Amino acid sequence: MVLQSEIVALQDRMTELWHEAPDALDCHVLASTAVEACGGKNAQEDWLALVARQHRANFDLWHVEDEARAPETTDADLAEVKRRIDATNQIRNDLMEELDRMLLSRLEGRGLPNALAPLHSETPGMIIDRLSILALKIYHTREEAGRNDGPAGHSARNRQRLAILEVQRRDLAACLSALWAEVEEGTRRFKLYRQLKMYNDPSLNPAVYGKSAAPEGR
Repeated sequence: MVLQSEIVALQDRMTELWHEAPDALDCHVLASTAVEACGGKNAQEDWLALVARQHRANFDLWHVEDEARAPETTDADLAEVKRRIDATNQIRNDLMEELDRMLLSRLEGRGLPNALAPLHSETPGMIIDRLSILALKIYHTREEAGRNDGPAGHSARNRQRLAILEVQRRDLAACLSALWAEVEEGTRRFKLYRQLKMYNDPSLNPAVYGKSAAPEGR
């Protein structure tokens, strides 16, 4: 189920597609296309659709954060962008957890993960999230390497950065593949780690509930 080559290819293809057509968000259609060559199983299609949704959250987050750094951004704009960053980051983390939840649900029927196996601190969902960010870095670094209007040495510098990023992604994808193989063999396990973000919950963020509490005596 966790085929790192499919995940990397899907993230790359969607990164290109969404830059050309930002509103193209039908992740199930994209995932269906991705699995046709592998037999088109529904379970795999659902899995890749979820990978696509999680990648879309990172895609949106990347570009919202770009808006915050634009020189012409006003203080009022920054306040609105900050709220969008928080909301999008929450979606990103929720979907990362959902990836792990789906994997654990599929493993449960096979008596896995092995409760006696050593625990891996990083989950497949966390690794897929890191692969998603690397896909975005690679796309934008490749774009910068091809710029004709950059300062002196810009293209060469970004070609060097691109080579490093591609090695990092290959290494990380191999780690995902190795982890999943060990989980299926029963020699490694992972758990669902909840991110438990506090800043978006008005009952847990003192900067929010402290301001909204009514003064005593009123």
